[in-house]
Amino acid sequence: MSPRDLYGEEHEIFRESVRRYVAAEITPHHEQWEKDGVVPREAWLSAGEAGLLLCSVPEEYGGGGGDFLHSCVLIEELAKVGATGPGFPLHNEIVTPYIMHYASEEQKREWLPKMARGEVISAIAMSEPSAGSDLQSIRTTALRDGNHLVINGQKTFITNGQSADLVVTCTKTDAAEGAKGISLILVPTATEGFARGRNLEKIGYKAQDTSELFFNDVRVPATNMLGEEGKGFRYLMEQLPQERLTVAVRSCQVIETALEQTIAYTAERKAFGRAIQDFQNTRFQLAEVKTEATVCRTFVDHCIALHLEGELDTQLASMAKLYTTDLACRMLDKCLQMHGGYGFMWEFPIARAWADARVNRIAGGTSEIMKEIIARGL
Repeated sequence: MSPRDLYGEEHEIFRESVRRYVAAEITPHHEQWEKDGVVPREAWLSAGEAGLLLCSVPEEYGGGGGDFLHSCVLIEELAKVGATGPGFPLHNEIVTPYIMHYASEEQKREWLPKMARGEVISAIAMSEPSAGSDLQSIRTTALRDGNHLVINGQKTFITNGQSADLVVTCTKTDAAEGAKGISLILVPTATEGFARGRNLEKIGYKAQDTSELFFNDVRVPATNMLGEEGKGFRYLMEQLPQERLTVAVRSCQVIETALEQTIAYTAERKAFGRAIQDFQNTRFQLAEVKTEATVCRTFVDHCIALHLEGELDTQLASMAKLYTTDLACRMLDKCLQMHGGYGFMWEFPIARAWADARVNRIAGGTSEIMKEIIARGL
């Protein structure tokens, strides 16, 4: 791959720390987590102790005091080993920004230090059985009753759903106002009336718990409102570009890792008396994947640099997610094909990567929604 100048010495020191942690605490256990369908709480506590949680949050709130690049390092190092189980990136850079940007000082000091230590696992609940990418159509309500909000509804496809202690919940506080009636509520999962459904069985991301959530007259203090009432949709639109960028960061790394694995495999595997890599077709396929991976890396790093300057807009973030997730599926398919029958065996990393990649064209906004967003600016 082409040289990268995004990361400084501090980030590379952090990368080595993350790499050692992943090798010691994640890789040896990930296969069992896939069978269990969940990452144990001990792993979260361990990650918190190692400084992997909320690494871009200021130290005054218990975080690592780093920047978004520290989170990118974690995303990349997890992707290199196919560790899709730990929902650390969602916890760090999808849920946490809502609290950092919109929570009261009291809410920040109550939740962020516990999240940084891994004592509180977080989730964000947007999707519903009848509302996926169409957030304006959610039906979950949060109605005022004195000094409380009473929440009723159902969510689905919620990452960390089985484990979460705190759920940022997207609700309708005024059903007649459409997008302007959407508000975000902090819901501790120990609250009476909250229930978890089944741990959903998925094609990929098998170690990551993904759940249905149910809210049956869940009463929380009105002070659990995140930010201002009726501004939830605006908050979601402000934070979704970063979520989509994190997907692009992972997808890009997955392509590069698959290429490295496929080069090594085709150099060792023989057919008709010579290495598979010696066949012109294989070399041409590898050349195409390397070219696409290099272009992908250049584009994604450009988007990261813009985001660090606060200049990554919704359209470009949507382009990054659309391009990288579609590309990952195509390139992984090529790499799997070059593994032959072994590529279809779950024990081979390329099989896991191929299965895991498919969801990224759906989660965080489907590819079709990305195209719609991009098209609006034409």
